[in-house]
Amino acid sequence: MAYILIVDDEPKMRHILKIMLDLKGHTTDQAQNGIEALEMLEDRAFDLVISDIKMPEMDGLSLLDRIQHMESPCPVIIITAFATVDSAVNAMKRGAVDYITKPFDEEKIIITVEKAIGISRILAENRMLKNELKNQDEQKELVCASEPMKKLLTTAVKVARQPDTTVLITGESGTGKEVIARFVHKKSPRAAKRFVAINCAAISPNLVESTLFGHEKGAFTGADKRKEGVFEYAEGGTLFLDEVGDLPLEAQAKLLRAMQEKSIQRVGGNQQINIDLRVICATNRQLMPLVDEGKFRLDLYYRINVFPIHIPPLRERNEAIIPLAEHFVRKFMDKTGENTLLSSGATRILLAHTWPGNVRELANAVERACILAGDPPVVAEDLTFLETGLKISEKESQWKLPKNGISLEALESDLIRQAVEMTGNNQSAAAKLLGLSRSKFRTRVKSITNYELQHTNHEQKSIK
Repeated sequence: MAYILIVDDEPKMRHILKIMLDLKGHTTDQAQNGIEALEMLEDRAFDLVISDIKMPEMDGLSLLDRIQHMESPCPVIIITAFATVDSAVNAMKRGAVDYITKPFDEEKIIITVEKAIGISRILAENRMLKNELKNQDEQKELVCASEPMKKLLTTAVKVARQPDTTVLITGESGTGKEVIARFVHKKSPRAAKRFVAINCAAISPNLVESTLFGHEKGAFTGADKRKEGVFEYAEGGTLFLDEVGDLPLEAQAKLLRAMQEKSIQRVGGNQQINIDLRVICATNRQLMPLVDEGKFRLDLYYRINVFPIHIPPLRERNEAIIPLAEHFVRKFMDKTGENTLLSSGATRILLAHTWPGNVRELANAVERACILAGDPPVVAEDLTFLETGLKISEKESQWKLPKNGISLEALESDLIRQAVEMTGNNQSAAAKLLGLSRSKFRTRVKSITNYELQHTNHEQKSIK
């Protein structure tokens, strides 16, 4: 069965089509012109649009053009009482799947609709395949280098397979709660449908209910049209409620009812609308203390805490810092084949920082360092803006020059020899230890060899 939008400026025609399609088990909605239809298409996905051509404000062909340029266009059937060969050819060229003239019989309408729904399903399958390919690429965004995160993702995959189970993701700001929520959605049977994310802390208190559940026209001042809320918009998919602890108590009560009854009621409306979606909530706050303070409902807490997932802060998984940083270097510098992305000095600074802003702060820091570096590797100088906690004396002692000076060539030769000895004559490992690519390392070795030969010849001449 399909969800069909009927667009016609004649109420009688819309009513006739509605009866025909409802009898076949389809769900219909109506708009009286192209502008109203576009507003409805922005709020909700339709499987098919049946539109008249001649309408005020925006005609059917203009509506057809706008639908064709949408991110997820749906099939359009054009209906008109003013049929000509030119208009039919024009409509088909502009993307209509079929063209029907008035008056029409029920059988012809039903056959045409069924054919168009078949096309709609093919388009949906194509979008699903594209999403799967996109998801495969996006999986690369998940860098899982620590044991806690590996266990977390294994757990997330298990709950993802249960399409109706509510998940509560907790963790400090910047740990990647939305990333995990999207991961659960992509691994679930609902992956082909929408993932809708809403930050509860960013919604004005007087608009919370309207944002969540929608409103009817005239429900309050400024409500000049009916609008769907995020619960309806996420139909069939996943609704992610970030910072759920910031919801007002009145909205919490209605959220609880919606989740328990699996139905909502728009603000200013009486109709109960059934919903089918998974709800994932997230918060960086401890909810039980809020319950004790009377700021969060205990019954809602138990309702959303069906399957808890806690993301540990970055400081508790130091082994993930460098793999994550290297991932961000590749991302911001658009590099894939570089062997060395971070120098040893840059690595020391990254590991010394406490990362109170977690992965988000790390990503921002690496982006800034990449801009300063220009090309890999990122070196210590590119990260001097970070507060690492290293003592100034320690930094100074590393770079303090002897009073009688030093030969840079001799120092470089000594460092290369030490790196080679420490790595058992493994040039690749020695290059990595020094923060160099293998080709740069070989160039340095060659220059050092030439320097030593010249230095030896000079000493021999001096002896003679």
